[in-house]
Amino acid sequence: MLAMLTYGEPTALPPLLIVHGLFGSARNWGVISRRMSETRRVVAVDMRNHGESFWADSHTYPDLAADLAQVIRAEGRPMDVLGHSMGGKAAMWLALTQGQLVNRLVVGDIAPVAYGHSQNHLIAAMRGLDLSGVSLRSEADRRLAATVADAGTRAFLLQSLDLKSEPPRWRLNLDVLEAGMAGIIGWPGSDRQHAGPALFLSGSASSYVRPEHHAPIARMFPDARFQQIEGAGHWLHAERPREFEAALLDFLC
Repeated sequence: MLAMLTYGEPTALPPLLIVHGLFGSARNWGVISRRMSETRRVVAVDMRNHGESFWADSHTYPDLAADLAQVIRAEGRPMDVLGHSMGGKAAMWLALTQGQLVNRLVVGDIAPVAYGHSQNHLIAAMRGLDLSGVSLRSEADRRLAATVADAGTRAFLLQSLDLKSEPPRWRLNLDVLEAGMAGIIGWPGSDRQHAGPALFLSGSASSYVRPEHHAPIARMFPDARFQQIEGAGHWLHAERPREFEAALLDFLC
């Protein structure tokens, strides 16, 4: 079973399952989880090979969807499912293959298509980071800046660095994620449909969900709605949390 953080108490509303993206964790979603738990139970998971969850040799979307299905079955009833980026693809695959487990689907800034931008350069940067003598995140950030220029990206990656471990370590199975990168940025392909309500939320400053992606989304998810959050990039939930929360509440409640 995946490691998870839970918030709130069960209510008449369906529980909400939150699924993070590549290199992320349940902890990244603390603000949204706490806000959404004011009206329902919220479960945020660490995906396999991330955070506190188990490491496995395989990291495919069927694998990830099966992990999510296990969490939902343990919950005992269908859940609303929110997935971002890699987590959005896992959530879509779950809905397409085991749709009876999904009440409403929210997909954050990703489409059911293959992308061409590998993230293995970030894995190389994390693997190459000299962690000897590092006890402060600020020092790790200074060293990581030599290979990762963007401060926001460094801050995001460093959330998965365990400085309390001796020696410090990444809470990411870098070898398996690197080996599975083609599948992570890809898409298994499917002629199936999920007829349930789906909201595709994207950032206006992001290029992950383009106009040409609307047709394949509508084909697989015929009850899909599209909405943009102005001024947000790919990490729209972190960049515009209030607007993101408002969109969730409008769709899920």
